[in-house]
Amino acid sequence: MIEVAEYELRRNKLYDLLKPNSIAILFAGVSRKSTNDECFDFEPNRSFYYLTGIKQENSVVLLAKTETGNHTYLFIDEKNPNIEKWYGIKMSCEEANKVSGIENILFTNALNAKLEMILGNGMTHFGLISNLYVDKEEDLLIGNGLNTVSFAESLNRTYSSLNVLDVHPHMCNLRMIKSKAEIEMIKDAINTTELGLNKVLKEIKDGNAKTEYNLRNAFECTIKDDGNSTLAFHSIVAAGKNGVILHYPRAAGTLGKKDLVLLDVGAAKDYYNADISRTYPVSGKFTEIQKKIYSIVLECQKVCIGFLRPGITLKEYKDFARDFLAEECFAKGLIESKDKIGDVYYHGVGHHLGLDTHDQCDMNAPLAPGMVLTCEPGLYFKDYEIGIRIEDDILITEDGSECLSQNIIKSIEELESLLA
Repeated sequence: MIEVAEYELRRNKLYDLLKPNSIAILFAGVSRKSTNDECFDFEPNRSFYYLTGIKQENSVVLLAKTETGNHTYLFIDEKNPNIEKWYGIKMSCEEANKVSGIENILFTNALNAKLEMILGNGMTHFGLISNLYVDKEEDLLIGNGLNTVSFAESLNRTYSSLNVLDVHPHMCNLRMIKSKAEIEMIKDAINTTELGLNKVLKEIKDGNAKTEYNLRNAFECTIKDDGNSTLAFHSIVAAGKNGVILHYPRAAGTLGKKDLVLLDVGAAKDYYNADISRTYPVSGKFTEIQKKIYSIVLECQKVCIGFLRPGITLKEYKDFARDFLAEECFAKGLIESKDKIGDVYYHGVGHHLGLDTHDQCDMNAPLAPGMVLTCEPGLYFKDYEIGIRIEDDILITEDGSECLSQNIIKSIEELESLLA
């Protein structure tokens, strides 16, 4: 659980990154329409949530770095009993303060008036505001046909001297380094994911699963039963030939007796995600060719985890994995030459993990202690109908790395013993 003091610390760190005489505005967003009278389930913009802990749509946080100090305002919808009868209870100002630690809480319909007061003529106690920071994410819907970019453009037309800047790089810098509390949240999500994968293994062992969706449902029902956890992303469950499709979408295929089934799955706890891949033999035993390919992927993952440490870049990490797989696949006669590795390995080896499964990051920033990344080498042989990916979640430490998901079994010996 993230404590109020941590949200306050995060906002103070963002203030340190802002230019003097600036305001930063971050929006929770609003629900997107799915059908005529239905909306998709709402999830807050993660950077807004990172700064406030507030999950309610149509909320806004405003940070003003001014001549008279730092001033933070949270805007939430006013409670309306008639609307609440239909759509649920809204937060009170007292509840929002208890979650976020923000003292100045106003209603969202007062946002424009507050901005006019701050930006108006430079004669208020805030002084002249020169810079406006927004998250220039065009897909972030904040109102009827309105996103953050169009919102900033509208303000800029009214206040032409206002310099509009992107807060995204600053949020990346903050979010890449996880606190102890965030790491515990990710571990919690990993533990729930392990429960789901153990259920999948039991379904395979007992012969209960006949289709990909049997295994998907077994995983998803198990994690939802664990404290009403949510999915980090749409579960990928791909057997046999479907395993060579990286984001296989349907989970509608049958499980062949000699198939491998690849699962790329994860639970989420308060939006902190796990991202785990495992590949299991439906029969309970790997064939010789499956064992050969699986062993290469598993060894690649082992050496990649050992390679991860502060100071290296994502490109170095990616190149290291690719070179290892190329060497091994060529040496084992699986590809004609090392430059053919792209035919059987066609994704990166890992990404940052946190509030987003593919978390915000600076792709060129060297790794640093507190970062959490995935390690997910894979090999995909269409002719053999074999797709294998093994993925774990890795914490960068002061002198190397730590596998946070090391308890989720993956060795050939462990899997065959358990499934026997």
